[in-house]
This record gives sequence, structure tokens and C-alpha cells, in this order.
Amino acid sequence: VQLQASGGGLVQAGGSLRLSCAASGRTFSSYAMGWFRQAPGKEREFVAAASVSGATTYYADSVKGRFTISRDNAKNTLYLQMNNLKPEDTAVYYCAADRRGTMAIMKSPIHDYWGQGTQVTVSS
Repeated sequence: VQLQASGGGLVQAGGSLRLSCAASGRTFSSYAMGWFRQAPGKEREFVAAASVSGATTYYADSVKGRFTISRDNAKNTLYLQMNNLKPEDTAVYYCAADRRGTMAIMKSPIHDYWGQGTQVTVSS
């Protein structure tokens, strides 16, 4: 599986962005998926996870109520809708795939596949 993240950009605080993660191959629906982010000088952190069907989702406390993760298995695409963005959301955002499930997405630093990252910058 190859992952291609897109949709990042520059937005003012309070604005919205929608990230996409397009997956190649026919096994996308076999993987739990997640979004992570890394701000300058900080470690990569978990943002959100979705089960293989997308029916079960998890979020970091810092984004709960503002971000929504979803997936379209027919289109092999993962999404992250980000609303009410804050300057502290500024980071490079990565998508990842893990056959072990959403717990592995949230708890493990190692995953089967990673996307290349897309920059999100939120101005105050």
C-alpha cells in the first residue's frame, strides 16, 4: 500500500481544511488508518484513528470535537476534516495504515505504511 497525503495549506485561526490520504492497491479496507502530526521541534503525535470499516473512530483530546476522521473504502481514501483550527494545530500531517487495528494506530510508534506528509499552517 502506498499512501499519498494532500490538502494541507495556510489558513487563518477558526478556519477549516480537509486532508485526504489516497491509497494505492486493493487492500486499503484491510487496514485501520490514522492521522498523525509533527510540529517543529516536537515529536510526532497521534491525532485520529479509524477502524477498517470507519465505524469506530478515536481522537486525541486536543482535537476532539473539532476534527473528524472518515474513510471511503470504495475510493481507497482517508479524510480528516479539520474545523475551528488553532495556531497550535500547525504541523506536518501524516497518514498511516496498520493491519493490527486502531489500538495499534494509537499506541504503537510503528505502522505498516506511512504517507509523505502535508503541511498545515494556521495563522493567528
